[in-house]
Amino acid sequence: MDDWQKISDIGPKVAESIFEYFNNKDNIAFLKKLDKLDIKIISPKIAAKTQKLKDKIFVLTGGLAILTREQAKDRIRELGGNVSSSVSVAVDFVVAGSDPGEKYDKAKKLGVKILTEKEFLKLIT
Repeated sequence: MDDWQKISDIGPKVAESIFEYFNNKDNIAFLKKLDKLDIKIISPKIAAKTQKLKDKIFVLTGGLAILTREQAKDRIRELGGNVSSSVSVAVDFVVAGSDPGEKYDKAKKLGVKILTEKEFLKLIT
């Protein structure tokens, strides 16, 4: 418990609570379930830094060569963005892969920013 108290703003009572939490069998079982599901708990400060696409709306069109469509959608959401299935003036970016269709044409017409897959990859890394 002394190690916990070395952290700024943690006194004896909070240190004891943390110690008890992590030594409770039910809590340990719960944390193991989260780990099996590959769910990671991150601090709000880290989460805020990873929200670089917060409130940005993306549309994917055409075939992607490096990522699958699902991987691209997952990454957008991980970074705080949203994915739409249709192009409108509310959309921030259209990611255009090979053989883009009507979504590409509509994005050009509406003046929506169009990204190549390479540009998209730079944005999300």
